[in-house]
Amino acid sequence: MKLTAEISMYPLTESDYKEPIRWLIKRLDSYPNIQRVTHSLATQISGDCDEIMQILATEMKATDEKWGKAMFVCKFVEGELDLNRRT
Repeated sequence: MKLTAEISMYPLTESDYKEPIRWLIKRLDSYPNIQRVTHSLATQISGDCDEIMQILATEMKATDEKWGKAMFVCKFVEGELDLNRRT
């Protein structure tokens, strides 16, 4: 099954909040089997459902280990949406 997830990350840190977000986006780019696009408020990733869920688990844990607490808001839709489509 294919899945598209929209992720918003809110670092709960006193330091610059942009650095952890950029760090996460760069890490998401290291996964060759997913498609990624970032907008001003969220990042969308699309690919195999099991892989997307494993990526989210891995990256949420890595974020906690590197930056401390962060809040993740995720939305999921079944299917692989065209993330390059402009409306």
